[in-house]
Amino acid sequence: MNWLKPFKRALSATVISATCVGVSFTASVVQAEELGYPEKEELRFGFIKLTDMAPIAIAYEKGYFEDEGLYVTIEAQANWKVLLDGVIDGRLDGAHMLAGQPIAATMGFGTEAHIITPFSMDLNGNGITVSNDIWEQMKPNIPKMDDGRPVHPIKADALKPVVEKYKSDGKPFNMGMVFPVSTHNYELRYWLAAGGIHPGYYAPHKGDTSGQIDADALLSVTPPPQMPATLEAGTIYGYCVGEPWNQQAVFKGIGVPVVTDYEIWKDNPEKVFGITAEFAKKYPNTTVRLTRALIRAAKWLDENNNSNRPEAVKILSQSNYVGADYDVIANSMTGTFEYEKGDKREVPDFNVFFRYNATYPYYSDAIWYLTQMRRWGQISDDKSDEWYKELAAKVYRPDIYKAAAESLVDEGLIKAEEFPDFATEDGFRDPQTHFIDGIVYDGTKPNEYINKFAIGLKSGDKI
Repeated sequence: MNWLKPFKRALSATVISATCVGVSFTASVVQAEELGYPEKEELRFGFIKLTDMAPIAIAYEKGYFEDEGLYVTIEAQANWKVLLDGVIDGRLDGAHMLAGQPIAATMGFGTEAHIITPFSMDLNGNGITVSNDIWEQMKPNIPKMDDGRPVHPIKADALKPVVEKYKSDGKPFNMGMVFPVSTHNYELRYWLAAGGIHPGYYAPHKGDTSGQIDADALLSVTPPPQMPATLEAGTIYGYCVGEPWNQQAVFKGIGVPVVTDYEIWKDNPEKVFGITAEFAKKYPNTTVRLTRALIRAAKWLDENNNSNRPEAVKILSQSNYVGADYDVIANSMTGTFEYEKGDKREVPDFNVFFRYNATYPYYSDAIWYLTQMRRWGQISDDKSDEWYKELAAKVYRPDIYKAAAESLVDEGLIKAEEFPDFATEDGFRDPQTHFIDGIVYDGTKPNEYINKFAIGLKSGDKI
């Protein structure tokens, strides 16, 4: 097994540190020239039944965990709160998490605990679906191509008259998202606000965590696998969720995905792998090794122009993983995405697991989520730019990722050019321009970014 081989590499404590706040990876791996045996070999990981849990499934099925001397049990969890609580109380050693969960927990929004991530699981992968009835009301507001199909991306401008009609009739316009600090919540809010629809504020300092203050559309939590049934029952009129639960609505004939998160924010970061800071400190070798296994799995998922995706879909369709039909999962994971039934389009980057440095835990990714927490009131008061950077560095741990990546390079398993240039990487992506509203995001200037939006809290604002 590979884990029996010593990994010869020179690592210094200055390299293996979260430089923004001096959070040191102080255990033996920092000082050693070899990556030692895993301190904890038997591990239990949690996940939610979504296609973007794939790196965990593939690391297990392809033997990458075993290559590291790790013997892993993988368990589906009922919802995101149960999953987070399991990691915090030690029932789970780590889990597939919403990117906002480690950030919010470390910040103390909701359950307080220091959660970190050494590994970003994917880019893109979500969509916004509306019911058939809402779609019919939206269609007259959407430009058409020559062949009669809608022009994409579809903006929330097309939904705004529908929402306004509901308001004038005294009816609430209800929509679903998966968790208050989920990417889905922020993506849905971003899309709505870009179209002039107010998604509502939170006011935790007043005990109001509904997120519905001043809202035109009322957002509430529904677990991902329950989204289609909740839509069909008429409890909600639309939702934002990860796959395969948008495509499931198409297959069941109950709804129409109108936009993907790729169209809202091209190549946006999605899930992360979360562990407690205590776990990483107590089991440093294990932490690096599980990160190695996940990196290898992500590379397998993307390599050779996604040629392994059909095999991955077959694995994910098993009941112990996602458990949706093969065709439903394949509809988005093999390079296409179906909007209105029969309108299937090429979207090769709908799911990205490794390319574009997808697995690297960028501080700027964490800061984007924090800006949205502030924008919608989950962070009640102004914070300095430095506060955002310091919190990001407590949670996102590129130092651990670097140790794992360099050992994979030393072993010849992955080429150095397939990773960021660690000699110059500072943890911040270049300013990102591909948002549906055209607003540019620079992670080094969070307050400047927050103040750009027409809808949302700005500097000096408090609910």
